[in-house]
Amino acid sequence: MSILLLYKKIYAKLTGGSVRTAKLKKNVLLSLFVKAGSIICSLLLVPATIDFVNNVQYGIWLTISSIVAWMSFFDVGFTNGLRNKLAEAFGFGKVKLAKAYISTTYAALSIIFTVLMILLLVVIRFTSMSSLLNIDVSYESDLKEALFVLVIYFCVTFVLKILSVILIADQRPAYSSFIDFVGQVLSLLSIIIVASSIEGSLSILSYCLCVPPLLVWIAFTFICFGKDYNNYIPSLKYVNFRYVNSLLTIGVKFFVIQIAAIIQFQTANFLIGRLFSMSEVTEYNIAYKYFNVLYMVFMILLQPFWSAVTEAYAKGDLDWIRNSIRKYLYILTLMFAGGLLMLAVSGSVYDIWIGKSVSVSFTLSVWMFIYIFSLMFGAVFVYFVNGVGALRIQFISSLISPLLFVSIVMVVSQIMNLGVISVLIASIVANFNGLFLAPFQYYKIIVKNNKGIWSM
Repeated sequence: MSILLLYKKIYAKLTGGSVRTAKLKKNVLLSLFVKAGSIICSLLLVPATIDFVNNVQYGIWLTISSIVAWMSFFDVGFTNGLRNKLAEAFGFGKVKLAKAYISTTYAALSIIFTVLMILLLVVIRFTSMSSLLNIDVSYESDLKEALFVLVIYFCVTFVLKILSVILIADQRPAYSSFIDFVGQVLSLLSIIIVASSIEGSLSILSYCLCVPPLLVWIAFTFICFGKDYNNYIPSLKYVNFRYVNSLLTIGVKFFVIQIAAIIQFQTANFLIGRLFSMSEVTEYNIAYKYFNVLYMVFMILLQPFWSAVTEAYAKGDLDWIRNSIRKYLYILTLMFAGGLLMLAVSGSVYDIWIGKSVSVSFTLSVWMFIYIFSLMFGAVFVYFVNGVGALRIQFISSLISPLLFVSIVMVVSQIMNLGVISVLIASIVANFNGLFLAPFQYYKIIVKNNKGIWSM
């Protein structure tokens, strides 16, 4: 048997099944290759960035990046609403409806983020950022320039990344991941090139990490709408703000859930910086990036599931959903074993990866592993819930989780004096929806076919 024939048989086996399953498998395979490169690139970025600046500056960069990410509040649920609506429109071949959703979303978010960008640039101009972050005033000028670049980058790319939502809704997350990967590679190359001739600073770091991805998203927007999505090119003619209500009916619930997630995940760096130190922000993020490799690999497999569930549930194919959940839980079991191996060798990996400039304790690694695995388990059922649009319970829990998170951080750090570990303990407890409620929702909706409040 020739190698080519063997390859074709293996590929056919790996990508076989129903049209939906085959599409999911093909995207998973492509995503594995893309994400492998993305993971390597993100890991190489850490030592390259730390070498370019210092531990404190890197901690500041991580903190301001997290703060700027809070601006996604102003998405108001448009993108997640678009994702579910487009998955349905694509599934039933409604081209004009899909184009109207896309055009309206581009118009609405362009208005929102243009106004937001102008307001934030004014606020940054007249605010003492060094006082806000509790850092030396000598960083003020450099920090403000970095923030200017970061805010402009975030606002413009947030609109451009509507393309990513379109690709994911069309069950093509591998393509979206590839665009991000190209931006990462160019950012890494920029830092390596600049570091050889210029002294490191926050402002230069911001240009290296923001400009290349921005240019990449602009380029791929023209490429995708010029080719594969020519029938869906955004047009003022198709902008219809009556569709806003349709997008936000489910989108507003996603918006509140998104706020809870941002408060819980993006404030971690800010809280560590305020309660402890910027150097501990760096330690926390090194452990996070190491174990996040597990999460990234798992999300490659899980990414197409959300939109596939939306289509399957709309067509009443519940058996496909049951079989997919079983497969994901089996994969999760295998990845848990791989995570234990990563934990066992973590100290040696840190030394090779980062060197002796930053020390990460084994205790921090243990808690980080538990935290990441809790996210992975919860993600399976949260993606199911998101796909079917049964958001009421998740919506209610999202009103509680941020308060729970911040309260536990403050109590555990101050009373029990556990330091950065308190942030991880709080994150695990605050994920009660993913760990308990979402799995129970799946059981009630799919296994028991008991809808009621569980499917609302």
